[in-house]
Parts: sequence; C-alpha cells; structure tokens
Amino acid sequence: MKIINQYKAGLLALCLAGCTGEFEEVNTNPNSPLSTTPNLLLTGVERDMMNSLLNETWGIGNIVIQQTAKNQFVNEDRYLWGELNSIWNAVYDNMRDVNNILIQADETNQPNYKGVGLILKSWMFSLATDCYGDVPYTDAAQGKTGILFPRYDTQEEIYNGILSDLNEANTLLNGAINVSGDLIYGGDVKKWRRLANSLRIRYLMRISDRRDVSAELKTILNDPSTYPIFESNADHAVYSYVSSAPNQFPLFSTRIGSFNEFRASKTMVDYLESVSDPRLFVFFRPTPATELTASTDDDKYDGIPNGLDDVVAQTYNGGQQYQARIGPLFYEQSNSPKGIQVAKGVIMTYAELQFILAEAREKNLIDIGDAETFYLNGIKASFNYYGITPDASYFAQEKVTYSGTTENKFEKIGNQKWVASFFQGFEAWFDWRRTGYPVLQPAVDNQNEDRIPVRFIFPRIEQSLNSNNREAAVSRQGADDINTRVWWDVNPN
Repeated sequence: MKIINQYKAGLLALCLAGCTGEFEEVNTNPNSPLSTTPNLLLTGVERDMMNSLLNETWGIGNIVIQQTAKNQFVNEDRYLWGELNSIWNAVYDNMRDVNNILIQADETNQPNYKGVGLILKSWMFSLATDCYGDVPYTDAAQGKTGILFPRYDTQEEIYNGILSDLNEANTLLNGAINVSGDLIYGGDVKKWRRLANSLRIRYLMRISDRRDVSAELKTILNDPSTYPIFESNADHAVYSYVSSAPNQFPLFSTRIGSFNEFRASKTMVDYLESVSDPRLFVFFRPTPATELTASTDDDKYDGIPNGLDDVVAQTYNGGQQYQARIGPLFYEQSNSPKGIQVAKGVIMTYAELQFILAEAREKNLIDIGDAETFYLNGIKASFNYYGITPDASYFAQEKVTYSGTTENKFEKIGNQKWVASFFQGFEAWFDWRRTGYPVLQPAVDNQNEDRIPVRFIFPRIEQSLNSNNREAAVSRQGADDINTRVWWDVNPN
C-alpha cells in the first residue's frame, strides 16, 4: 500500500509541475474547426441542396407531373406516398449554414455574401413551403439562440419574407465584388443579382391568384437598370456536374436495375410525338427491342401510362423491351461532354422566365413586351439548352403556334413550359397546381381516389419533436395529407 501511495504522489507531482493551465490550447482539435468562412459554407450548401433536389425529382417530381413513369415498385406512381423528407431535411440541415453565412457577412461587412445567402435562403424556403405549405421560417435553424420549438409560419408570411429578401439581395449586390466558393455562377454577383430579380418574378406569379402583383412586376420589368433579370441562357442558374467522382451527376452511379424502373411517360411521349419535337430524343431512348437493331428507321418511343399496377406495368405493350427508357445523357453519358451540358441541377432557367413573362403579358399583369415573343423565346431557349436548333416548321404547327383563344394560349404556354422543365426540380408540379397546365389525368390505377397529389405530408418526427407547432399549422392549413392545397393553390385541377 505504501508503494502505491508513493506512486500516486509521484504522478501528482509530475502533473503539478507540468501543467500550465493552458487546457484550452492543449485540448483544441486542429481537425475540428470551431468556425469557418462564408465561401466554404457556400460550396457545401449548393452541392447538398442540388443533390437532394435531383434525387427527389427523380423519385417523385418527374413522376407526379407525368414526365416519367414506373414499371415496377410502382407505389409512388399510384400516389401511395408516405413520408417524403428529402427536401425538408436538405432545407433545414443546410439552413444552419446559410444563417451562418448571413451572420458572418454582417459581422465582416461583406454584402456580396449576404446577398447570395439571401437568394439561397429564399429559393430553399420556397421549395419547402411549396412542397409542404406552412413550415418553420422565422424561427427556423435558430437552435443556438434558444428556439428549440420553431413555430410554423403561414405560407403568405413566408412568401412576404422571400420577396423582401430577394429585393434586399438585389440592392446588396449592386456594385458588390465577386464571391468565392460558388459553384453555380463562379462567384459572379452580377448574375446572382439577375437571379434574385428573376426569382422575384417567379414567386410573384406563384401567388398571383391570391393578390394583385401587377405593380410589383411592373416595378421590376420597367426599370432594368435597377432590377436586372435574365437576358439569355448564359444567365440561367444551374449547378454543373463534372466527369470525375465525387461530383458526378447523382444518377451516374445508380444501379442499372433501379434506373430502369423509370420509363418514359406516355403522357409526355404522346405530346412530343404530336408536335414532332426533337427533344424527345434527348429525354428518352428508343424501346430496347427497336434500339438494338442496326437501323434507326424502326426506332419506337413507346411510353407507358402512369400508375399501372405492378403486373400490368411489367407487361404493358409487350413488356420492358417495348417501353422507352430515360435518355443516356441523364445516366451513363451524364459525365460525357454533352451530358455535362444537359444533366445539371437547376434553380431557374431563362426559358422558364420567358414563359412566365408570356403568361404575365397575356394576363395584362405587365405592360412591356409581347406575349408571343416571350413564348417563342422560351421555346427557342429550351431547344438551345439541349443544343438543338428548331426547324421553322415546328413553330407553324397548330399545337405550337401562338394562336386561338386566350385559354388556348395559356395551354400552349403551360405545355411548352412543362416540356422545357424536364428533370428540372419540382417547378412543373408547382406550376400545374397553380395553372392546371398541362391537362393531366390521374394515374391509371391510383390509390388516391382519382386525385393527383398537391403537397407532401409533414415529417412524422415533427409529431414528437415539435408537436404543438405542427398541430397549430394543421389546424390552420387543413388535414396533413397529400390532397390539402397550400395557400397559393386555388386552382381546382
């Protein structure tokens, strides 16, 4: 026992002699930084948001808007939707970093990073609210300030905040220096500024059935020096993937069997074939049975109806060999030079803006430009996005030419906007909910009483972690199911 006590005493003496009191310095892990800079945060937010959006677009977005369909494991196509949490998780996980960008930008007087941060915040929250309705906004990602149970803001409040933030971003980026860490525009704040105002136009049109937005639209469009917008495809906001891991297009590493569960939707194929649209050959490939022959003269692009049950989906049109697959530029060729130009993550394109302006002009919400010119610009921009030059005869077709009744024109705008938005997020779904175009029939063997879903349900974990605020939102908004319309959605599709 005496020896043990002497040993302990010796250790204590060594400790007292060697300790300097600088525990903080000694115990700091150099591989776990306590802070970072806006440019490093920006890169991670952009990449994570785009990957999450593309994955959910592939699994749900393209299907519900009938651009693609499934021939096995068909629950999603029949509206047997459970929790769809990818967008929710991506937005709120990354919002912490966006908030840190905004805080650091204020502390270090960097209006360029604050402007970009506000644009990302606006876009991200628009995805969340358009998918779910009322969601945490004002209190979101404020855990460090002690807000552990964020209230759900109304969608109207959220849109007011989004539009205000985009307006502020436009002011902040006027004359600002470029940023670093940006994978969308390479740091060019002039293009971010154009995005801010183009998104404002998108979101004003989104809520245009709820309030008169004409004055706000005119303020933007009648003063291009103060409120610059997209001027060409060179301005569109896209995330470009590369040919090498880990930044390849998300589908590139998908198992071939999983990729082949998704086929061309008959709805989209029928429309594209009805107007001899060459984008058909980009979006889809011929049925395997005809693709494997030496001649291309017999190539067939047979889509399948959305929402067939498992057995019928497998055997439709003679089986999988006779069902058109998704185009190679979105899969095995996505890391080729051409694939990199096509398979991108998209926030907003110039083509979309032109279609929005065509609708706004046709409704007399704006007083500049010509609706037909905007419409034709949108089609041409979409073709150009895919490296296609449309033949003049394309525009002379009755289903394409800008003619007919006002409702005919709205339908043509909606149809072309739907085609142009192939695999570009959820915008086509949001637009269909607002406008009713394209005209869609519910999935054939759907399990939702012949209703196309109009929202996602809230994550179940909110029932235990934030139950009171969730219940308040449900009480205000309506039943937490896929058929409850969000605030801006007043169109009885």
